[in-house]
Amino acid sequence: MTKNPLLESFDLTPFSAIEQAHFLPAFEHLIKEAQMVLENIATQKAPPTFQNTLAALEYSGLALDRARLVFFNMLSADTNEGLQELAQKVSPLLSAFSNDVLLHEGLFERIQAIHKQKDSLNLLPEEIRLLEQQYKVFLRNGAKLNEDQKQTLRSIDGQLAQYTLTFGNNVLADTNTFFLHLTDREELSGLSNDYIDRAQSRAKDQEKEGFLVGLDFPSYMPFMKYARNRTHRKALWQAFGSRGFLANEHNNEVSIHTITRLRRERAQLLGYDSHAHFVLEERMAKTPESVGHFLEDFGQKAHPAAAKEMAQLKAYARDKEGINTIESWDSAYFSEQLKKDLFDWNEEAVKPYFPLDQVLEGAFAVTKKLYGLEFEEDPSIDTYHTEVKAYRVYDREKKLKAILYTDFHPRASKRDGAWMTSFKNQWRHQGINQRPHISIVCNFTPPSVATPSLLSFQEVTTLFHEFGHALHGILANTIYPSLSGTHVSWDFVELPSQIMENWCYQEEGLALFARHYKTQAPLPRNYLEQIKHIMSFQQGMQTLRQLGFATLDLAYHNEQEIGQRTIKEFETQALEPTQLFRTHDQTCMSTAFSHIFQGGYAAGYYSYKWAEVLDADAFALFEERGIFDEATANSFESCILSQGGTQDPMDLYVSFRGRQPSPEALLKRSGLL
Repeated sequence: MTKNPLLESFDLTPFSAIEQAHFLPAFEHLIKEAQMVLENIATQKAPPTFQNTLAALEYSGLALDRARLVFFNMLSADTNEGLQELAQKVSPLLSAFSNDVLLHEGLFERIQAIHKQKDSLNLLPEEIRLLEQQYKVFLRNGAKLNEDQKQTLRSIDGQLAQYTLTFGNNVLADTNTFFLHLTDREELSGLSNDYIDRAQSRAKDQEKEGFLVGLDFPSYMPFMKYARNRTHRKALWQAFGSRGFLANEHNNEVSIHTITRLRRERAQLLGYDSHAHFVLEERMAKTPESVGHFLEDFGQKAHPAAAKEMAQLKAYARDKEGINTIESWDSAYFSEQLKKDLFDWNEEAVKPYFPLDQVLEGAFAVTKKLYGLEFEEDPSIDTYHTEVKAYRVYDREKKLKAILYTDFHPRASKRDGAWMTSFKNQWRHQGINQRPHISIVCNFTPPSVATPSLLSFQEVTTLFHEFGHALHGILANTIYPSLSGTHVSWDFVELPSQIMENWCYQEEGLALFARHYKTQAPLPRNYLEQIKHIMSFQQGMQTLRQLGFATLDLAYHNEQEIGQRTIKEFETQALEPTQLFRTHDQTCMSTAFSHIFQGGYAAGYYSYKWAEVLDADAFALFEERGIFDEATANSFESCILSQGGTQDPMDLYVSFRGRQPSPEALLKRSGLL
């Protein structure tokens, strides 16, 4: 094997030099190395101080962290069977090492000793925050358990690492293996020529005649919105809704039972009633009860609007096509038709004003006006895939702020959805401000033979959303990596992302990038008015849907156990208060609910709606002062974006807004007030 680049010192990730065979020996070596450093910190003869213990611990294992970030980002964005098999070996190793750190008695004793004397140490605010956070992390991960209990915890964590990986692999497998194979172009009636061309190209790539429609979002969502063939919409909807639920080797029902049981056992081992109690203790919401009240309150406000919207949609479907019972596979289609009739909205007519490259330049332009950032593409920077582009990001003084990677189109090696992540965190040490390497990964409509990638308006807002997360990383300016960027409370992390979406609805914002890709004509004013109208279109129904996901998440993680109920039965019962369409035995959304069973949103899905309250309230200040007001942007950067997790999130918010958040702005924006 060649020299292992993961064991060499590097700043930019040397993707081209990294082979799969490098990962396992790199992890084994780096874990041993980190264990030695850990032991030296814990057993040193010098009395415990903040610098020789907390700070030393914070800066140890940085090479291991870089390798971890590279591996798991690749696993999500450019995976293969080899990586997935490797993950089954790597995850338990990393889980065991994490336990080695958090269950180390000598290390905890030193941290506890520092914590006892914290008031007399004259620590900086960020140092106090790190001390408090680390002390809690050790407590919340079993530092005071006896040896038998620690072994139980290690076993649980190892199992969870494997089961969550398996869950994600199963969803990806079912997503990639199903295709709706159509042979007659008429069967795609209602869809754009570009969409049909892409479906035909996909068929050719698989050496088939006709057209292939897949379950990846750029293929799935337009079909559900525009395909006139109701039978095919039903077939595709059922395939999408049965991922992880089929009677095959990718079934996730056992994984869900196991994951929820293990999370509950872990929480109770640590002295908590449930996983939700454990998680929420460190969130802005604090308790499952407060989350429940929050969801119930919004549900009460959304239900009347949702009932009215549903009645309107049913009447429209009946009048339009004589459909007396509207089903889930009809919702997107008739909603899109209704939207078109009410507001003269035609998403396909709007798409030419949003070519991907132009929208990205628009995000750059908005960011420049707000925060003075410049983005320069650098083709010389190594990337993990030919579709990935890399940019150097500079501040007003032309100093490097970050490296940004963008990866925008679906492929079989990439999981669905959209996310922001890091290949390198930001921190300051020994006079050097280490700048972050940030990545945005999406699954946008790819280009066709005839046209560039033209985004739906939903995709435009998705790009801005992920770009908001990226700014949280790019503008980070903290001393310690574990407090940097998006390392914040989970119900606060969506504020920077969701607030960025607002500029997509503003004339001043759209003027920077919404131009026809052929003529460069600006977005017509009537389209702008339509975009403002659709902002509140069916918000009651959309709110209920989101609240349903959050309620289901809370049910899985707050109830004592699923018991003898099947996953389908449990889901149906939890979703019943927010359900607008009848359920079907063939589908189950839980088995592909990757946010909570693979991602980090377990007992935290409510945070999307929670952050909407924050974003609407925060953006109201921009609206009052001007959406590109320099002082307001500077305040948002200094109080929110640069601070990471250095302070309690409510304190950060109040420092920007001057008060605690109010839901009034969101209720007005959604038409629920």
